[in-house]
Amino acid sequence: MRICVAHETVYRYERPAKSVIQTLRLTPRSHDGQHVVRWRIDVDQDVRLSQSEDAFGNISHAFTAIGSIESLRVRVEGEVETHDNAGVLHGVVERFPVSLYLRDTGLTQADASIQDFASRSAAAAGGGLAACHALMQAIHDRVEVSRDPKQPAAGLIEALATGTGVAQDASHLFIACARSLGIPARYVSGLLWQPPAQQSSATHAWAEAYVEGLGWVGFDPALSVCPTIHHIRVAAGLDYLSAAPVRGAHYGGDGESLEVAIDIGEKGEHPQAQRQSQS
Repeated sequence: MRICVAHETVYRYERPAKSVIQTLRLTPRSHDGQHVVRWRIDVDQDVRLSQSEDAFGNISHAFTAIGSIESLRVRVEGEVETHDNAGVLHGVVERFPVSLYLRDTGLTQADASIQDFASRSAAAAGGGLAACHALMQAIHDRVEVSRDPKQPAAGLIEALATGTGVAQDASHLFIACARSLGIPARYVSGLLWQPPAQQSSATHAWAEAYVEGLGWVGFDPALSVCPTIHHIRVAAGLDYLSAAPVRGAHYGGDGESLEVAIDIGEKGEHPQAQRQSQS
């Protein structure tokens, strides 16, 4: 499948900012099942985009804009060809031993309720691949995931307790459960194409778990599927913070507002657009 993406983020400031610093993880890498045909990032300020790889092997870009900045526009355009590998990953850059992904973080810390949920959910499955599938289905059944791009993350403990959250929460919950069972797991940020009638937000998140004999396998508890040809894998890390699409800060610039517009569609078809405004 060929997926075309146009992603634009616009920051506006009621009082001009004196400087803006950002790190972008918006560029996917090619691997088995995903080939980046073309990809480009543009910033409408006079900045130098510095490309590098972060600790997890994600492609990142950083820039600093200095001056009286009333608005800042970051635009990403690209095309990715995807193939169905049933969620199994091959050819991905790996910088750390698998055991690193057993490490808890502040966003993936499993309390007693999560540990109990994990053990009950995977009890009948035994271990390995079957346990991961059981966890994915249990989380999908337990947490109603909102696709509203303006809804903030609730946190994995709150999502489990209330049964509501966003894809980030479901992914963190899967990771916490898997790690509590001794299964290495990590967070993935990416994009999702869906048919027009189902498309609500193109930004998405899921998890990957390490399965002996298979390697890394993706699990999407929000949809209860392993990643398909509709998923574009962009960045991965221990949790959302280490795979966040955009992180940054600004000096001055009171009254910041944010608008995100994403056009995504299969090549040859008119893309679907989603717009998100946030103050």
